[in-house]
Amino acid sequence: MAGDARARPYLPFILVALAAFLTVTSRAQPTEVKVGLIVDAASPVGKVATTTIPMALEDFYAAFPNSSARVRILQHDSGGDVVAAASAALQLMTSQGARAILGPQSSVEAAFVADLATRAEVPVVSFSATSPSVSPASASFFVRAALSDAAQAGAVAALATHFGWRRVVPIYQDDDYGAAFVPFLVDALADARAEVPYRCALPEGATHVAIAAELYRMESEQTRVFVLHTRAGLAKKVFAAAAEAGITGAGYAWIITDGLTGLIGFVDPPQGVIGLAPYVPTTPRLRDVKKRWAHRYMRDHPDDEPAHAVVGCYAVWAYDAAWAVASAAERLSSGDLSSPPGLVGGKGGPTDISGLGKSRSGEKLLRAINDTTFEGLGGRFELIDGELAVPAFRVLNIDDGKAKGIGFWTPRHGLSRHVGRGSSKAGGELSPFIWPGESTVRPSGWAQPTSAAKLRVAVPGRIPPSYPAIMHIDVDPVTNRTTAGGFVIEAFEAAVRLLPYALPFEYVKADPMPYDQLAEAVNNGTYDALVADMTITAKRSEHVDFTMPFITTSITMIVPLRDQRSSNKWTWVFLKPLRYDLWLVSAAFFIFTGFVVWAIERRDNERFEGTPSNQVGTMLYFGFSTLVFTHNEKLKSNLSRVVVVVWVFVVLILQSSYTASLTSLLTVPQIGPTIVDYRTLLLGTEKVGILNNSFTPQVINQSGLPQDRVVRYPNASSFQEALLNGSIGAVIDETPYLNIFLQTYRDNFTVTGQPNMTDGFAFAFPRGSPYVTDLSQAILNLTESSEMSRIERKWLGNPDDHRSQGAGPFTTNHLSFSSFRSLFVITGATSLICLTIHLAFFHKEGYWLPLPWVMSRPSWKVRLWMLAKLFDRKVYSETMPGRNQNDVGAVASPHTSDHVSIVGRLPSMPHTSEGSVEMATRTTSEIEPVAGG
Repeated sequence: MAGDARARPYLPFILVALAAFLTVTSRAQPTEVKVGLIVDAASPVGKVATTTIPMALEDFYAAFPNSSARVRILQHDSGGDVVAAASAALQLMTSQGARAILGPQSSVEAAFVADLATRAEVPVVSFSATSPSVSPASASFFVRAALSDAAQAGAVAALATHFGWRRVVPIYQDDDYGAAFVPFLVDALADARAEVPYRCALPEGATHVAIAAELYRMESEQTRVFVLHTRAGLAKKVFAAAAEAGITGAGYAWIITDGLTGLIGFVDPPQGVIGLAPYVPTTPRLRDVKKRWAHRYMRDHPDDEPAHAVVGCYAVWAYDAAWAVASAAERLSSGDLSSPPGLVGGKGGPTDISGLGKSRSGEKLLRAINDTTFEGLGGRFELIDGELAVPAFRVLNIDDGKAKGIGFWTPRHGLSRHVGRGSSKAGGELSPFIWPGESTVRPSGWAQPTSAAKLRVAVPGRIPPSYPAIMHIDVDPVTNRTTAGGFVIEAFEAAVRLLPYALPFEYVKADPMPYDQLAEAVNNGTYDALVADMTITAKRSEHVDFTMPFITTSITMIVPLRDQRSSNKWTWVFLKPLRYDLWLVSAAFFIFTGFVVWAIERRDNERFEGTPSNQVGTMLYFGFSTLVFTHNEKLKSNLSRVVVVVWVFVVLILQSSYTASLTSLLTVPQIGPTIVDYRTLLLGTEKVGILNNSFTPQVINQSGLPQDRVVRYPNASSFQEALLNGSIGAVIDETPYLNIFLQTYRDNFTVTGQPNMTDGFAFAFPRGSPYVTDLSQAILNLTESSEMSRIERKWLGNPDDHRSQGAGPFTTNHLSFSSFRSLFVITGATSLICLTIHLAFFHKEGYWLPLPWVMSRPSWKVRLWMLAKLFDRKVYSETMPGRNQNDVGAVASPHTSDHVSIVGRLPSMPHTSEGSVEMATRTTSEIEPVAGG
């Protein structure tokens, strides 16, 4: 009792010490989280994973030493077998109590295990199952901590566009890993206007002989660009067989996907191969991990070659996946991870795993993994919809077994030398690199094939024999081989030669049918293409895709030529040499010249005096008499002589031109079209001829021409006879045919009317054909060069010769005022200057109205009348003998000493309201005389 009493004071201290001991003990033993790892330990990816994942966990707990949860890896070797992988997954989820599974390695295994794990609600985090065939969308508890293969399809298409490769052949492994990638690649290439002519699928266990046989078959084709998407073991076999077949040398191009670039040491690709790899920013942490990882890998796998110890994408993804699982486990409470797994009974017995993860909070762990973000070894680790987001790809060039970076690709900026920056050049920009065969010349991507399926190009079975220059075909009766020629054929073959690849084709004579039905035959696959003189129309475009037109065409009209003189029998032919404007201007200048001469000569020349009607007659007679140089009036003023001399010169030129033109009208044939334009054709009754296989009836229907006036002819030779005998009045067709027709009958027919433009001739292909864009580009190059013009001149003649055939070889144009404008300007200016000088002298000599009378502001009629009367007075001088100086109406000389009032000699004026009469009757003393004043 005494001992117990003595121990009681120490009891509280003992309890505190015991609690502290228990706390320290609990911290020293964190919660264990079991995580399964299913890999093929003997495979390259399996070797990488078995080295990387333990190292990643060690680095995680070294960075977070006080973690409350510790991940323990339970590794199972599937040996690459799906059943073994599923069995390992069942064992991990049931008897071993795994909270999550890393792997499985292959996409086939991952798809099977993900389905089991989804039922058990156990997260499966894969770092190597990159096939799009398995995804979080199909298995909710599947997490892809790697990049989907579909993401790199755009990068491959961008490389094809950058290097101008229009055909790419994929070589892929014939399983879920390889086959699931091909549809994404085909779609990406189609968006880049490239195609996949054929595919090469190889089984995983393909022998060297089988691979060599496939490669030799590909060598006989034309494509020289290959995309390799297989596992590392099969890729190494492919490159070995390709080297033996000689298809890894100059002129070839190889692209490997990121799955092979990440295991480049196991693949041993030849020099010049292009590789894609997820972009991993270089950091001090990455360099440290690479150094430690290489030593650890060689320690774990001492029998491997040192070249295998390279940190690739699989190592980076495995490292970050293990880090993400450890981080998610740390974020969960110990209670969420501590319940024992055990077997779950139920309707399925001990092997029924439905709902197994509910006791272990599988959903919480899955959510924690999906929400985990950190700066991982490969950059920012972030899962979007259960998949890793990679912002960019690196473009690598294999040189001496090492991968050298030459650029980057991002969905936003495309190809560029620097990540995150767009290139100023179309198609992107990359650094220089070495091609296969140590060549610096970019491979064209194609070669002339030795055996390939030829394109079946249809040519019309019914071609008018009158137009062999447009197109003609010949069929050998022995070999049944079709050969073709003409403008259309040569234009097509010239465009094919400019394609960036070889296009084997053969001509096939189609059954006789309208061109609209031929277009439908191309659409339904009867023919691969149609090469003909086919015009682009909206109806035909519903069935086929047309290339760019290789010749522009228009619908025009040809009519006969006739001598227009036959229609001039009852017309005034003498009026035709001059146009109406020249007639009017000439008449006006005859009158104007006579007036100017009369105005100058009136005061000094008695031949221009008399009654007003006599003076008007004299003025008109003098003007028009200059036409035949018969005027007898003697001119006394030098000014009027100058006017007459200049005018007679103009009249001489007019007369000579008129005589020459009239002579031409009466003697030279005046050839012109019988129908001037389409309006005249519509208003008339003449019939119109067209070819049988022509779309011009549609145009004629729209113009309003009745169908009973349209006559169809089988060939162009019928046109000539029908036009001459009057059966038809015109031929309407497209310009290439009419140009050929005019080359033979240009002396009798001509083109008339305004051309109606069409969309031109083009080649037809099935809807969506990749050849349309390439051939359109080739046709554009031909058109910009002189090659297409040379072909057109060779077969269709010079187009300018046909455009110049307006109204026939013999025509006479009417003379117009524009031809003599300068002459009329000279004579008009001369007349006005002389008249102005005469008026100036008249004013200077004082023959003008008195100032006070002018200041009385009479009306303009009175002023004009008084001025005319004053101008009508004669000035008698020594040059006028026999004249009485005191005659009524004589005006005093301004040089006389007597200041005689002019008012007394003014003519009587009419009465006006302005007081003009009163002003005129004032005395002479009240008005200062003008003369001498």
